Amino acid sequence: MDIAIVTLDCFNELDSMIAAGILGRMSPEGWNVRICSPAPVIQSRSGTRVERQEDLSYANRADAVLIGSGWRTRDWVADDAIMSQLRLDPSRQLIGSQCSGALVLHQLGLLPDGVACTDGMTRPMLEQLGIRVPSAAFRVVDNVATAGGCLSSQYLAAWVLLRLAGEAKTREILFYIAPVGEEDAFVQRALSIVATASEPALR
Repeated sequence: MDIAIVTLDCFNELDSMIAAGILGRMSPEGWNVRICSPAPVIQSRSGTRVERQEDLSYANRADAVLIGSGWRTRDWVADDAIMSQLRLDPSRQLIGSQCSGALVLHQLGLLPDGVACTDGMTRPMLEQLGIRVPSAAFRVVDNVATAGGCLSSQYLAAWVLLRLAGEAKTREILFYIAPVGEEDAFVQRALSIVATASEPALR
């Protein structure tokens, strides 16, 4: 499986790195999890510098694409040079957004029912665009998921695992990353958030 973590300059570390770290546990199973960006080096708002592993074209052929958030997402959404590189297809890909990443999904026409989860800062921006924002951390429609709140990145990762690797492997990985002594509760909560909205693995 090829997994793209779309990460734009001025990114939020929690969004991209948590998802990449969780999904990277599948590397021994042949999964390729890559930080994708239009620029060779990107920097978070707090100054963390990261070298991209792939350019944005990787996202177009990936099995799953997660779009992280950042403090300048609205600027990047308005940049045709960036947006024109993304040609995502929910008929053959799992596509998820984290917080302001929902602005990217809207720009790409991937919020057809006009509803998306996001964070408090992005909410008024989406509402101005006519998108309804529920008070929820995670939502999925078919192959498109949206998440709100930095730590809801764990739900996006769990959703991708559940859809593409199955429940047993998802439980194994979530159990491993859970706080010690809270493993069972952590796994059950994550699965309760995503399981009812998830379907069998893509073929």
